[in-house]
Amino acid sequence: MQSNATLVVIGAGIVGCSTTYHLAKLGWKNIVVVEQGPLFATGGSTSHAPGLVFQTNSSKTMTKLAQYTIELYSQLSTDEGPAFYPVGGVEVAYTQERMAELQRKLGWAKSWGVEGACLLTPAEVKAKVPLVDETKVLGGYFVATDGIAKALRAAEAMANHAKEAGAAEFYGHTTVMDIEVVDGRVKAVVTDNGRIETDRVLVCAGIWGPRIGRMVGEVIPLTPVQHQYVKTGAIAQLAGMTEEVTYPMVRHQDHAMYFRQHGDCWGIGSYQHDPLLVDPDNILPYAEAPVMPSVRPFTEEHFDPAWESAKELFPALDGAELTYKINGMFSFTPDGGSVVGESTKAKGFWVAEAVWVTHGGGVGKIVSELMTTGVPSLDIHEMDINRFSDVCKSADYIVRAGAQQYDEVYDIIHPLDQQTHSRELRVSPFHPRLQELGAQFIFSAGWERPQWFESNANLLEQYAIPKRQGWEAKNWSPIQGAEHCATRAKAALYDLTPFAKFELTGPGVVDYLQHLCANDIDKPVGKVIYTAMLDANGGIMCDLTVSRLGTEKYWVVTGGSVHGHDLAWMRSHLPEDGSVRIADVSSSYCCVGLWGPKAPEILQAVTQTDVSKPTFKFFTNQHLYIGNIPVLAVRVSYVGEEGWEIYAPTECGLKLWDTLWAAGQPYGLIAAGLGAFETLRLEKGFLLWGSDIHTEYDPYEAGLGFAVKPNKGDFIGKDALLQRKEYASRQLCFLTLDDPTAVVMGKEPVLADGKVLGYVTSAGYGYSLGRCIAYAYLPLSYAASGTSVTVDYFGKSLAATVVEKLL
Repeated sequence: MQSNATLVVIGAGIVGCSTTYHLAKLGWKNIVVVEQGPLFATGGSTSHAPGLVFQTNSSKTMTKLAQYTIELYSQLSTDEGPAFYPVGGVEVAYTQERMAELQRKLGWAKSWGVEGACLLTPAEVKAKVPLVDETKVLGGYFVATDGIAKALRAAEAMANHAKEAGAAEFYGHTTVMDIEVVDGRVKAVVTDNGRIETDRVLVCAGIWGPRIGRMVGEVIPLTPVQHQYVKTGAIAQLAGMTEEVTYPMVRHQDHAMYFRQHGDCWGIGSYQHDPLLVDPDNILPYAEAPVMPSVRPFTEEHFDPAWESAKELFPALDGAELTYKINGMFSFTPDGGSVVGESTKAKGFWVAEAVWVTHGGGVGKIVSELMTTGVPSLDIHEMDINRFSDVCKSADYIVRAGAQQYDEVYDIIHPLDQQTHSRELRVSPFHPRLQELGAQFIFSAGWERPQWFESNANLLEQYAIPKRQGWEAKNWSPIQGAEHCATRAKAALYDLTPFAKFELTGPGVVDYLQHLCANDIDKPVGKVIYTAMLDANGGIMCDLTVSRLGTEKYWVVTGGSVHGHDLAWMRSHLPEDGSVRIADVSSSYCCVGLWGPKAPEILQAVTQTDVSKPTFKFFTNQHLYIGNIPVLAVRVSYVGEEGWEIYAPTECGLKLWDTLWAAGQPYGLIAAGLGAFETLRLEKGFLLWGSDIHTEYDPYEAGLGFAVKPNKGDFIGKDALLQRKEYASRQLCFLTLDDPTAVVMGKEPVLADGKVLGYVTSAGYGYSLGRCIAYAYLPLSYAASGTSVTVDYFGKSLAATVVEKLL
């Protein structure tokens, strides 16, 4: 075995082989891939995965990864045959709710550019898959470009390419014993066949990943879960079928099942059982396992109901023998997404975990780009390794979350459905008061956040809020609209404690932030700067505010859900000379938003500092006292009304709330939740990172050019950004639906002239405007104010108009 390497890849399953293949294409050399099992049936989940590749996903990123994966696998083969069979995929509906969900999926397919997608009648389902009893289904969803992957063939073919290119060597039956870390950097990988000196490690170990992560102190938040898969003996209706697969694969999500052909046999996968969780530490290494280590003994009692469901949909299975039966393990994370990126625990320790065969080709490409240039070709915040807060990394949390993800994997999930476990992990100091006001909480990054307050139900007597029904009415209350209107009319308090707050100090802090930020942050003490931080390609990596508190002291404030993401980005660019220090002070300070036309009067009532506009200007900050409480007041507003973000020591939080609450009662002050927060920002044209802006978009096309200062000097992404500006082809547009009663939710396709122009990035009802608002990136030729388009919502075309401004 080699004693040194540019990179050591741990795991020769589909992800390890895919990443090595793509790195080879990018010119990497001296890669060593180690695998505890044999090559390439390694004993992990790749070895037993049935290979169904369904592209359509609510996530654009996951859909694009699946699309690329199909493109890649279609080019691969071994002596045993091709690595992909493009037979198509069908999803059937037993209920009207599922049929509506398939309409929604067709909308995603249009939004994300999935080819060959359409809805089917029961007879058309039968024509695609003759084994189906069409009387049992209401219809189906078909994607002609879906298909079956042969994961082991794909892995072997990609490994062979990397070897033939002289880029990598693969070693089977080699177990990693330790990873040496010196001064926070990877130094070597120790295996049972020798030590390999290297400064980069990539973990693609699947269900063994958490054990590898612990070698450097990194928590890889996944839990292995047993999943049942069986194959029948020969089926009379398939007699004479010699090709491995001819018919489309089938998903029967109402009964949590999927199916695929195996020649003259039928394969059945079932989620129709309680989650069967496995401790990663209780999975034997390949050398010690009596059979494939990712397979557990089949449990008949869990499969009995699924077998009845299978025979109901496919009567030809009645009387068939089950000749192959396994409980095969694979990984579930707390939110169902993959875990990708470089660890903050050890420089050079990279992770690509919890990746299914469906996305294996795409994830390998993305990881190779990250490791080579730092800039992936897709936005990958949904799989960012840094997205989980510490309270979401405990063993108990990971297990409970993984169980819920498994249990709901085929459920119809509403965007506002909530997790049912591990609640009240993080609460603000205002929490007792929020509870007293009847807050309806949602869970975000470990935080309990109020969506609306039942105590505001009486506001419905003052404000007429349009009624809703169906999908858009789920997890919604008209009280949200009333809180929205009350904020615009008087004033409201918003709990903003989950905001991430970073204190940056040191003699190099100005140069450091100027290098990171697109806006000019070298402003006088007391100024607040709105800015983006860009990646090398000019895409928006972070979206935040920077407040100058001293000549060598700044506060950076960003959203609670991107806390880890933004902090990791800033830390990765710290100068090595120690001239800049970052302190995460998020838990040290609470925050309340006081906004509305009455906000200045309320604040003035509890402070001796003059907070009038001439003295306390917009986008400035001041230290002052509210009663006896020292606070930092920042005059910014995400809701588009007068007011402040007010930061105070966490231990003073309850007193701060009570002081402002008492002062605000004569002015009609209310508490308001995230529902109003979201629709208020939509009316004012304020953008949300992760939806309206992220690394695939740049500030100019997002309408944020005012926050870019190219003349200030060099900054990350500047040259690429200016080039993108020169060749711009799209623009973020504001749309309003022509029907004042219509509502859309986001991710719907936007069409005109018979073609898909883009998709809705954010949407919500503008209660002050009297109609629904939708944001979408549109080609420049359709971006002019007054342009008519349609938004496809559950198969219904809703007329919409591009507008220059909202409120």
